[in-house]
Amino acid sequence: MANLRDIRNRISTVNNTQQITKAMKMVAAAKLRKAQDRMIETRPYAAKLQDVVGRLAGNSSAENPIMRVADDISEVLLIVIGSDRGLCGGFNNNLFKEVEIFIQNELGEFHKNGTLSLITIGKKATAHFKKRNYKISESHPGFFDSISYDASSAIMNQVIDSFTSEVYDEVFIAFNEFKSVIAQNRKIDKVLPIDPSEISADNSDDSNEVIDYIFEPDSEAILAQLLPLHLNMQLWKAVLESNASEQGARMSAMDSATENAKELERDLRLKYNQARQSAITTEISEIVSGAQALSDS
Repeated sequence: MANLRDIRNRISTVNNTQQITKAMKMVAAAKLRKAQDRMIETRPYAAKLQDVVGRLAGNSSAENPIMRVADDISEVLLIVIGSDRGLCGGFNNNLFKEVEIFIQNELGEFHKNGTLSLITIGKKATAHFKKRNYKISESHPGFFDSISYDASSAIMNQVIDSFTSEVYDEVFIAFNEFKSVIAQNRKIDKVLPIDPSEISADNSDDSNEVIDYIFEPDSEAILAQLLPLHLNMQLWKAVLESNASEQGARMSAMDSATENAKELERDLRLKYNQARQSAITTEISEIVSGAQALSDS
């Protein structure tokens, strides 16, 4: 009977776990819808702003410190956007592995020389790279507890100030781009210095028409306003993409966990019924044997 009691306890534990994972799946589904709405609303604006900046910078002779291209790259900054909470499958680990491979292949020399700095957004990113002795210049744990454009733009404005002050020569952003509920694209984009040719290529269409713009005020003043806004939107878009990807990954992981719990519960109930049947058969055999012994005597 002790074995039966152990199996019953395991069934009860699995059932409780199943209820928790099912509830977490429902919460993630509700958060995913809100995160998707914010992300979908931001995508067209960010894309059009990038297109405008690319056309303006490409057709203008104005110069801006944000477009500074260093002759010799000595300091590099990498912004890594993770999550604050776990239980979202391989959402964080897959991105962090991609970042480490990128660092090894593209930024290995800077990492070895100590000239590679990281800004980590989310508790998981901070814990992962701090444990591996990366140079973290700034960390933002708990960032996703209350996502706001102001907090995102504050980070990017500080990065812009560091870049224009020649503290950093290149800046990259690593994040999970939302593709579907069960899939994310891991992306590492270079955001500084701004290259108008790359921006124009990303937003190019089939039209070869060259438009001669009239600027009011001058193109230099417009660029001074649009370039920081463009960079703020790039980080904000990456944050929203990462948040939606996280909720989708958590929803998928909790759904798989719920199904696994159901399957485990079925197996345990089968074992319980088999053990119970065996115990009953043993008891019946003992009773029959005892009755036979009494009748023989």
